[in-house]
Amino acid sequence: MCSTGARAARRGLRGDRSSMTLIGERTQAMDIGFIGLGEMGGAMASNALKAGHTVRVWNRSRDKTRALADQGASVVDTPEQAFSGDAVFSMLADDNALRSVLVEGGLLKHASKGLVHVNMATISAALAVELAQLHAQHGVAYVAAPVLGRPDVAAAGKLNILAAGADADIDRVQPVLDAMGQKTWRVGQQPEHANVLKLAANFMLASAIETVGEAAALVTGHGIEAQTFLDVITNSLFPGPVYQGYGKMIAERRYEPALFKARLGLKDVRLAIAAGDAVNVPLPVASVVRDNLVDALAHGDGEKDFAVLGQVAARRAGR
Repeated sequence: MCSTGARAARRGLRGDRSSMTLIGERTQAMDIGFIGLGEMGGAMASNALKAGHTVRVWNRSRDKTRALADQGASVVDTPEQAFSGDAVFSMLADDNALRSVLVEGGLLKHASKGLVHVNMATISAALAVELAQLHAQHGVAYVAAPVLGRPDVAAAGKLNILAAGADADIDRVQPVLDAMGQKTWRVGQQPEHANVLKLAANFMLASAIETVGEAAALVTGHGIEAQTFLDVITNSLFPGPVYQGYGKMIAERRYEPALFKARLGLKDVRLAIAAGDAVNVPLPVASVVRDNLVDALAHGDGEKDFAVLGQVAARRAGR
């Protein structure tokens, strides 16, 4: 038998894109379904196809299946038809969509034995716990695997994937995860832990954007160009894609086209607050960000990029 350290080392290899060729030599192409083909889901399903996997796709709006059909995907008429094969991946918009398709649609009752369901959507901690229990009741393997990255990152296959569930179940779907992301972070046996980590990450992202917007309003109030300030900050104290990318959008007041819409950011911040409430953890900064995102939606900016928090800060400063 191998040691725990050796097993962990192998799991780490499977989760790293650098080992994709090595793992691919030992695995065959998988037969998978993919449900939910928005900007994120469509890009992820496309990468699965490019990696040589057989993919059946379903989406409530059938027009979103056309590009994937051109790439070789099989378009099915019902989610039941997608919910078969070796595994099914879902990337539905929110709790309501997932509950409608998966729970109310009764997909788990008819799922084939041996199927692994990989839910990659950002959902509430409460629904995450419920789904883990429902899958166990129906004998369906369940992996929660929400992702870090926007649609452009998904298209490039560079997502960071937060995966939680039984190691054996993650092992089975790792070849597909490797096609979608640059790294799979295994974060525990309880699927809901992956969802809580994703909410915590998006809370931090929202808070960073909020502080950039407020700081930009402060310096411009004193006659300093926002870009000058952001050039200094992003090349000294706060390097990295969050401050550089969102900071540039705020400095340029460029909030369209949206890579991550403000209304979706509001959904995630609300879910983070609810997760905190469930365990008596106050998130006062999240409450401020939530209110400012509500302000953005009240001004008709829900379809603009998350960076529109900078516009909210400027508006509140009379600018």
